[in-house]
Amino acid sequence: MKPFHKIGPGKPLFRLLGATLIIVCSVAAFAEPSGISYFTIKVVDEQTGRGVPLVELRTVNNISYYTDSNGLVAFYEPGLMGRKVFFFVQSHGYKFPKDGFGFAGAALEVKEGGRAELKVKRLNLAERLYRITGEGIYRDSVLLGEPTPIREPLLNAEVTGQDSTQAVPFQGKIFWIWGDTCRVRYPLGQFSASGATSALPGRELDPAKGIDLNYFANAEGFSRPMCPMSDPGAVWLDGMTTLPDDSGTERLLAHYARMKDLGTMLEQGLVVWDEESQTFRKRAQFDLENKWQNLRGHAFRGRDGEADYLYFAAPFANVRVRADWKSVFDPKAYEAFTCLPSGAKYDKKSAKVERGSDGKLVYGWKRGTDPTAAAEEQELLAAGKIRPEEARHLPRDLDGGKPVRLHSGSIAWNEYRKKWILLAGEIGGTSNLGEVWFSEADSPAGPWRTAKKIITHDNYTFYNVVHHPFFDREGGRIIFLEGTYVTSFSNNTNPTPRYDYNQIMYRLDLADPRLPKTEDPH
Repeated sequence: MKPFHKIGPGKPLFRLLGATLIIVCSVAAFAEPSGISYFTIKVVDEQTGRGVPLVELRTVNNISYYTDSNGLVAFYEPGLMGRKVFFFVQSHGYKFPKDGFGFAGAALEVKEGGRAELKVKRLNLAERLYRITGEGIYRDSVLLGEPTPIREPLLNAEVTGQDSTQAVPFQGKIFWIWGDTCRVRYPLGQFSASGATSALPGRELDPAKGIDLNYFANAEGFSRPMCPMSDPGAVWLDGMTTLPDDSGTERLLAHYARMKDLGTMLEQGLVVWDEESQTFRKRAQFDLENKWQNLRGHAFRGRDGEADYLYFAAPFANVRVRADWKSVFDPKAYEAFTCLPSGAKYDKKSAKVERGSDGKLVYGWKRGTDPTAAAEEQELLAAGKIRPEEARHLPRDLDGGKPVRLHSGSIAWNEYRKKWILLAGEIGGTSNLGEVWFSEADSPAGPWRTAKKIITHDNYTFYNVVHHPFFDREGGRIIFLEGTYVTSFSNNTNPTPRYDYNQIMYRLDLADPRLPKTEDPH
């Protein structure tokens, strides 16, 4: 089986054993007695006072509770009520003070109807806000009678887990797509993409509070396939974007990949949203030889001279195409940002690079030429074909100086920083595919010289990170990003109940002095 990063960033994940697809989706069952009065525990960020989701509270006899998206735990254990109970407190990217014996936790007087508040220190630069998908997002809040910001705080369209997000404004709403989707009633869910819509910012919820998802569901109420195909294999969608067609009508389109397993693509091409069937329909099939000549990763707009382009972050924007209907359906119209000679295919053993008469490495946009990014640059460095200072896609840690190899992510112009900003996960790192980094550049093609870690995980994966520019606040100073929280690709064998294999939203203040210094435009 090929490593995940060789498949192509931005692709949803499904778990396989040989050719058999196995999704493990569990909903922890709680059968509490009626008429009880819970003890309320709220965990808050000491910096903001906001409740922190995904904090584990564990008793000395290893009963674990996890805070919901309000930072609440509804605690009731018949044998532990009416006495002092010690809770270990831990969470990815947050810290609770240790006592004299080195235990990070607190002893609370647990009483029915009582309440306690615990403050955690945030180590992450980004602030965890809420879980977007899955069952029991506000489970404890509901048990405690606390208000919840979303219409479906417990279960929406029977979804218990969803992989990898694509989201774009379309027809006055935000159109959302996910990959493989888990359900309540059976271990196997559906594997032909799921979808939903939500209101644009300012029309309903503040994105700092939540997202009301209106799923496309089947007669049973479960999230239905958005790109059904008659041939076998899971269907993944990425590179989703909008363009006017030949008649001037705005259309929604995406790249599709029909997969045999995690590393074997059977078919690929482009699909277009069909209003009548409310599904994506195949519009063009591309060959499998030049996989980069298509929509991919996370699409974004950019201008070069007098031309508008669609760029594709995967995580680096080393592929683009003219932003018009005819060009996106022509594989030969796609351009690669590369240091290879024009028309060259990349071959690790015999790769040649283009240099000018002055000996300088020549990077440029070329048709019919393979793109080069981090993986190729590492190999070219090892072969002595390029020098370290010539690499454009191997940023170094702003603090420690080590190279950071980025996985999947997204790129967007940021008005506050006056830069193109990149947010992406890391291959390897302190937690494999679990670390998220921020970088910025003057061009969508880089160079990406430095990076700053903004989110960390303790032996847990958080992959396929995406920043949603349509949620930006305060002129781009406050941004929102999400990713897939899952044990896959880590050696963690203890999935977090409810949270595992779901999307979690964060926000980041780009004025944080720990980020790379930039001129304050204000």
